[in-house]
Amino acid sequence: DIQSASSVVLQALTQATSQDTAVLKPAEEQLRQWETQPGFYSVLLSIFNNHLLDVNVRWLAVLYFKNGIDRYWRRVAPHALSEEEKSSLRAGLITNFNEPVNQIATQIAVLIAKVARLDCPRQWPELIPILLESVKVQDSLQQHRALLTFYHVTKTLASKRLAADRRLFQDVILRKLTVHGFTEPNNNMEVMGFLNAVFERLKQFLECCRQVGPGSPCREKLEKTIILYTKVLLDFLEYHPWPFIPLIQRSLEFAVSYVFTEAGEGVVFERFIVQCMNLIKMIVKNDAYKPAKNIEDSKPESLEAYKIKTAFFTHQTLTEIGRRLVSKYFLLTEEELTMWEEDPESFAVEETGGDSWKYSLRPCTEVLFLDVFHNYSQTLTPVLLEMVQNLQGPSNVEEPVQMLMKDAVYNAVGLAAYELFDNVDFDQWFKNQLLGELQVSHNRYKLIRRRVIWLIGQWISVKFKPDLRPLLYEVILSLMQDPDLVVRIETATTLKLDILSDCLNDAESPEITPAVITLNSTSPVDDFEFRTEQFLPYLESIFSLLFQLLQQVNECDTKMQVLHVISCVIERVSIQIRPYVGCLVQYLPLLWKQSEEHNMLRCAILTTLIHLVQGLGAESKNLYPFLLPVIQLSTDVSQPPHVYLLEDGLELWLVTLENSSAITPELLRIFQNMSALLELSSENVRTCFQIINAYIYLSATDFLQNYAEALCRSFCELLKDISTEGQVQVLKVVESAIKVSPILGSHMFQPLLPSVIRGIVEGERYPVVMSTHLGVTGRILLQNSGFFTSLLTQMAAEFNQEADQLLGNMIEMWVDRMDNITQPERRKLSALALLSLLPSENGVIQDKFCGIVNISVEALHDVMTEDPETSTFKDVSLQQFVYEKLKAQQMLMGDQGFQALMETVDTEIVRQLQEFLQGM
Repeated sequence: DIQSASSVVLQALTQATSQDTAVLKPAEEQLRQWETQPGFYSVLLSIFNNHLLDVNVRWLAVLYFKNGIDRYWRRVAPHALSEEEKSSLRAGLITNFNEPVNQIATQIAVLIAKVARLDCPRQWPELIPILLESVKVQDSLQQHRALLTFYHVTKTLASKRLAADRRLFQDVILRKLTVHGFTEPNNNMEVMGFLNAVFERLKQFLECCRQVGPGSPCREKLEKTIILYTKVLLDFLEYHPWPFIPLIQRSLEFAVSYVFTEAGEGVVFERFIVQCMNLIKMIVKNDAYKPAKNIEDSKPESLEAYKIKTAFFTHQTLTEIGRRLVSKYFLLTEEELTMWEEDPESFAVEETGGDSWKYSLRPCTEVLFLDVFHNYSQTLTPVLLEMVQNLQGPSNVEEPVQMLMKDAVYNAVGLAAYELFDNVDFDQWFKNQLLGELQVSHNRYKLIRRRVIWLIGQWISVKFKPDLRPLLYEVILSLMQDPDLVVRIETATTLKLDILSDCLNDAESPEITPAVITLNSTSPVDDFEFRTEQFLPYLESIFSLLFQLLQQVNECDTKMQVLHVISCVIERVSIQIRPYVGCLVQYLPLLWKQSEEHNMLRCAILTTLIHLVQGLGAESKNLYPFLLPVIQLSTDVSQPPHVYLLEDGLELWLVTLENSSAITPELLRIFQNMSALLELSSENVRTCFQIINAYIYLSATDFLQNYAEALCRSFCELLKDISTEGQVQVLKVVESAIKVSPILGSHMFQPLLPSVIRGIVEGERYPVVMSTHLGVTGRILLQNSGFFTSLLTQMAAEFNQEADQLLGNMIEMWVDRMDNITQPERRKLSALALLSLLPSENGVIQDKFCGIVNISVEALHDVMTEDPETSTFKDVSLQQFVYEKLKAQQMLMGDQGFQALMETVDTEIVRQLQEFLQGM
């Protein structure tokens, strides 16, 4: 962890700059040992980027970083840096160019160049674009530092000796300058001339490919050059959509002809096809090329681009693109079918996709299909439906081409589910056709069984009647026992989609959601709902089969998939899972141990444990021997895995406390991790506060006696540099502690309380913070009045006032800022607290009597409910308390004195008070 390690490394670097060899030598030895530790260079980066630190220390941090590049950056080096850390370091090195010290700036530029020599452009494609952008800025320091870095990077890349490297360097600089080197490239004739020439050069190279044929070294060089030229077009389109408008027509003609007509036969290769599809996709989807909803608000450039697109995408062109996408590019390849047979888990994981659409043919093809179908659905829907119609009935297992085609067409229907909502009666299709195909048990028909269960998963949140769910669960139960592993994995995924089907925002397409569909159709939202009662008869059998599948699969990614399904099941059926989790509970410790090197799998285990604890409730105590060490490791910031496990680990910690009936010594001991967690001040602080509150409510005395002192120190540090929300969270913990254990809570958090009183007296400007100040003070006043008196005396001395005068100022501010408190229960607390000052002979309190009564009546309005039978109001605690306190004040002062006091209150308020207290 960078933050916790920084102080240790910083201390060693400081000692390493010492002139005393007794201090210097041990520090150098310590730094040498850390050179091979994961995260060391991330810490160095944070240190030399911190301009507030000593210059000599920062200089030394840069030198150690630079030396580390030479020793550990290459993949084949002993103790090589992980790809994940290198990616983070590359990003950190070019976050800003504002180093104030010249010598350090030069060293940083040199080390960036060293990394560039090894990683640019393949692993660091963004380096040169960012440098070029930074050179354009107005800030002279940033511009100078960017130029300095650009100089060293260019010098280093140009010094490469291998011909391939030199050629790559030249191509990269040319491409990057074209894309990033001009503010208005469309006004530069040379740039636009070069871009127009790209198409001719590409055609020449592709023709050369036809003549050379695949496999030769010459063909490999040609393909690399072709990819570089297509990247020029893609990058230019991405960064300059409007200057690209004159190139739209030629780009579409070029890409479509090579990918969707005979012109590409024998010439195109996979990466080129991907680039062409991305080019089409970016043009089709580009918002700059779409008119505004109100056509009059559209920019002329957008209208021009839209006109070009509309003219190009004729009915014939779209039909051909749609047919070829499905019938050619959607077909499973021999390589994929071989992977299915030889490595089914890898095949199943590959098919789940990810963010790989830019680089891999199949996901790229599917994304292009979705975008084109979405934008031109009226033309493409009949084309796809015709393809479906041509494949009605079971396919012949002796005709693999027909089965591959059906797989491709069903894939298209699944991807376009939202667009086809009004055109496909999926319920009838499921009953009349798909159900029968799932019952064909021939081994070769597994291709269709797997695709059909996937297809159902795509439609389940779009159009699938609830009364068909039991039939679906019968199907899932059967397919979870299918001989083919890929079918079983796909079936588990469909079950997950069914369970999540009423989460309408889970739509795979960000532009087309089920919520939109319900607005445009008559289908009730209930059709999307997962109904637990329908699933329960199948729970035991399906859960058992899921557990078997979890044991059968070997790959980390597949186990994560299956665990996610199991988690979803447990979450949905809640406590009804209890009879069936015995085997899973016994298996998870073994899986945790086996996954020591696989943190993402451990994250999946943590998620499963979260839902398991929620399902088991208080019975989860039986899991503590496994559960608590898992929480301990996941939330220990001194342990490297916490980087991956912390968020889920904290969530597990919280639900474990929420489902505990009492604190055990082991559960209490885990809280030792909290101080370091609070120092992180990360996005997980809110969960940390929830955990602290849970401990307070479970066992305030034991918890506060063990940890309140350290917690108070952490809070004092936090409050020095924390957001308004953070302040509120800290003070709410203090209030909870005082509420549950008034004497111990007030005493243990006493160092925080002066700032609370100060905030009230000085009129804290943030309403939410003021509300919390009043809540804490109200809790002390109501539940620990003796402590409040001593605190008031202490604060009066600080303000050079008498205690009564300070109390009067507090009550006055309290009354004035009562509207800052919005929750009825907290307004009630204020009323109870101020009423607790009565009865009193104190002149200051009597002087503020009117305000106390006003607040009490406001609170009664907030919390009282009217009984329709008796037309009286009820809230026993506040109503009774108001009555008793006013009665006691009356007895203390006598009727005449009390009447004089009541006359200070507005007559309307008195009337409302009497109405609330009638009958008492």
